[in-house]
Amino acid sequence: DRGVEALQLQEFILELLSKDQVILIRGNHEDLTLNLLHNWSRNSYLHRHHHLNGRLDTICQLTGFSEREVFTKPNEVGKAFLLNPLFQTIIPAMVDYFETEHYIFVHGWLPVFNEDDVAERRWENSSERMWKSARFTEWYKMYKDGLTVPGKTIVCGHRSTRYGRMFDENRKDDDYSIFYGDGVIALDATTIQSGRINVLVIENEEVGDLR
Repeated sequence: DRGVEALQLQEFILELLSKDQVILIRGNHEDLTLNLLHNWSRNSYLHRHHHLNGRLDTICQLTGFSEREVFTKPNEVGKAFLLNPLFQTIIPAMVDYFETEHYIFVHGWLPVFNEDDVAERRWENSSERMWKSARFTEWYKMYKDGLTVPGKTIVCGHRSTRYGRMFDENRKDDDYSIFYGDGVIALDATTIQSGRINVLVIENEEVGDLR
């Protein structure tokens, strides 16, 4: 959402998927998009947040319909939306989290609420409802509460790296660079505001067979 090359990005992701060269982590925008589709007949695309987050514009890019046609031909747009590769291929390929020897990659945070949840790795068997909630979780709140995983670093997004200033007094308020903490690496550059994308390269970490 909130980009002008949604179709090109989708084609790029599909190509990576076809070559088993990518692991996709599901985020809250995928949940919101599915919710939009499932409530299409109720004109849920009229909701303000779908416009503010660029979701309506993304629909137009992926289906080829204009914004006007979304309102004048909702049934046709809804059917095209449903048949789009985003729903047929990309979202079904997504995982809640991906774990390697030293890292756990996740969108918002793991669905943990206390230290026992962390120690007993309860996120491994969490329900879909709990994961939906976790994808909206602010990483800095969980990090402040010490809900990290011993021996692992949680790599996450969803909320801006600007919150890193809460833990580093030398970090400036407008710093959107990657935040490195003890047990966490936050990536979200708030691209719509900063105009930048953070890329983290991790070397010598075995990820296993992607297939």
